[in-house]
Amino acid sequence: MIAPLSIPSPDPAWRTLEIPVFGLTLNIQMYALCILAGIILATIITSRRLTKRGAEPGIVLDVVLWAVPLGIIGARLYHVFTHPDDYFAGQEWWKVFAIWEGGNAIYGSLIGGAVGVIIACRLTGLRFWSFADALAPGLLVAQAVGRLGNWFNHELFGWPTDLPWGLEIGSDNPAFPAGLPEGTLFHPTFLYEIVWNLLGVVVLLGLERTFRLRWGKMFGAYLIWYGAGRAVFETIRVDPSEMFLGIRSNVWASFAAIIIGIVIIVVQSRRHTGIEPSVYRPGREWVPADAEVDSDDTESDTDSLDDGVEGENAHGEPAATSSSRSASE
Repeated sequence: MIAPLSIPSPDPAWRTLEIPVFGLTLNIQMYALCILAGIILATIITSRRLTKRGAEPGIVLDVVLWAVPLGIIGARLYHVFTHPDDYFAGQEWWKVFAIWEGGNAIYGSLIGGAVGVIIACRLTGLRFWSFADALAPGLLVAQAVGRLGNWFNHELFGWPTDLPWGLEIGSDNPAFPAGLPEGTLFHPTFLYEIVWNLLGVVVLLGLERTFRLRWGKMFGAYLIWYGAGRAVFETIRVDPSEMFLGIRSNVWASFAAIIIGIVIIVVQSRRHTGIEPSVYRPGREWVPADAEVDSDDTESDTDSLDDGVEGENAHGEPAATSSSRSASE
């Protein structure tokens, strides 16, 4: 039964925008536009955070050119291999590459994107962990915006619910559970994840300011936050998924993300007890043409979160962080 505050699903016509181009029709998926908007926002946020910490303005684009394509490839491969019955049960082989029909996994995009970031950081001289820390808040924003695409596609909703903010799904939807009456409301898991991710931005920035998270620890906190929320939201979804020991594959992936995040924080805290001297590897630092720094474009002592950190000498100069500094770029 439709509730007064229930969330309507968009008209199916909004799933695809038809744009006439030179006598032809260009079909653009709203899901793709949501993902693109998320990528743009993450790029802007990450660029600002890196520049504040002394990176060359615009260098984030050099990383994006590697991370985004490999992230898309990783997202598709992860989805295909965690849904084998959709692609390897007699279907046409080219369906594996039919990304326009849907089927992308966030955890796959993280894996593929990480490979792209590693390659780009080697080429640009950026430290991998410095970039990952700068990326963490923007990544949550991108994932929040991308989840709107699931709303436009009428997909990935949760169990039936009587809560007033239930999501309206038509009974003709292929994912509509059999036996339920027309008008049944479902948990809007896309909305839960949007709220969780945006709340995570606030939490992570607060933790960064309080605990001066550097050397990959900000990214570790991101993995823990996102993994914890995703494990819960994934559990209440009704769409089919590969199961291992009675648990959905993406829940296992969420557990892995949490563990990896904890390991990153513990290991990096032991390896690096001082401040992070630069977002660049030694010898690859960027020097402005005029060798002058504008305080508006560079992170100051107060907003760098590094003042008073263990590792400064008596003259206030940064001391060596650890003997293994260059090994954890």
